[in-house]
Amino acid sequence: MTMTRTLDPHAPPRDAATLNRLLFTKLMPLLIAAYVLSFLDRTNIALAKHHLDVDLGISAAAYGLGAGLFFLTYALSEIPSNLIMHRVGARFWIARIMITWGLISAAMAFVQGETSFYLLRLLLGIAEAGLFPGVMLYLTYWFGREQRARATGYFLLGVCLANIIGGPLGAALMQLDGVFGWRGWQWMFMLEGLPAVFFAFVVWKKLPDRPSKAPWLSAAEAQQIERQLATEAEEGTGYGGHGLKQCLTPQILLAIFVYFCHQITVYTVIFFLPGIIGKYGEMSALQIGLLTSLPWLAAAIGAIALPKFASTPRRARHMLVAGLLTMALGLAIASLAGPVISLTGFCLSAVMFFVVQSIIFLYPASRLKGAALAGGLGFVNSCGLLGGFVGPSVMGLIEQSTGNAMNGMKVIAVVLVVAALAATRLRQGQEQRAVQAVPGRRQRA
Repeated sequence: MTMTRTLDPHAPPRDAATLNRLLFTKLMPLLIAAYVLSFLDRTNIALAKHHLDVDLGISAAAYGLGAGLFFLTYALSEIPSNLIMHRVGARFWIARIMITWGLISAAMAFVQGETSFYLLRLLLGIAEAGLFPGVMLYLTYWFGREQRARATGYFLLGVCLANIIGGPLGAALMQLDGVFGWRGWQWMFMLEGLPAVFFAFVVWKKLPDRPSKAPWLSAAEAQQIERQLATEAEEGTGYGGHGLKQCLTPQILLAIFVYFCHQITVYTVIFFLPGIIGKYGEMSALQIGLLTSLPWLAAAIGAIALPKFASTPRRARHMLVAGLLTMALGLAIASLAGPVISLTGFCLSAVMFFVVQSIIFLYPASRLKGAALAGGLGFVNSCGLLGGFVGPSVMGLIEQSTGNAMNGMKVIAVVLVVAALAATRLRQGQEQRAVQAVPGRRQRA
């Protein structure tokens, strides 16, 4: 399907503020909705954890391993997926990703034991690979550096919304237990997986590949946006090409380390928070789901309100360090206090989850361009997402060996402090350029 430009080709471009509002209005709802569905389908096993144990004998350690296996194949498939999207366009590739992950997620309803659980989690990782770094690449086609952190923050609302609605929705779907002989968790996997398949066709119809393909921009506006973004790319270090060596500079490796620590935290909380809350006292599945949504409501507030202040490299770095330390403090409080204060600690930590993540991707985006940017964003996300494997896997072992998941939270709080110290050394490409322009001062990129 070809998108046809409907505006007068001779109309003068609208002002920058109006154009930015238009871009946010036209693009972000589609991208956020896709990410909501993505996170519902990769994390709904958290609500099924107890039932998988009772019905299929999947232990806490096996559950933690299965939760983490998703990230192994996801990480291995990220770079090729992003390079393919760079060649074939976001509209086609994001739609393809959604169809395959939706079908595999629905197939989780047919899990029979540990082997099939592991296999489907591995396949789901392959199917979904490329969505997040693909969108990070896609945003560089539309938004300049001043607006990109804000756009990324809005996109990450998908995680918050998925976790806000995921608990109550999953609990409601599990009330279908016994209908047509299916267990409640089977209905949840099926009815949360298939919507991604249908929404893929909305993405195919509505999401333009680039400004030049958007029917709601004039030709002059599209050229203005693309010209401005090309100029910004040249102002950074702007490495192009296809080689992996552009992604192995100290600064990008440092960004990967920080992101790895961040992802350990986020996915450990996602996969284990419902179980932690379930031990606060006797509660129904719906009550657990509602309480689980509270930290993600806090995360949504942070994602909306804070990334827009990361408008300069210095502010971005300060917010990144402060965000990591706030996450550490929140988890430390959660691991040491009673139920009410513990949940408050999780909420405090969650406020900064997606403020931190929206800022981290500014660093590789300021240093790469073209195919190197596509591969580089995939590489950063792949390496960082290994934290999504390490966190749940280690957490499952800690819970099984000590009987207390909170011991793992204490370890993660320390990891976040180390990440904050590392983040003080991060510099964006334009900062590097400014340093090198001063006689007698050099800093390796």
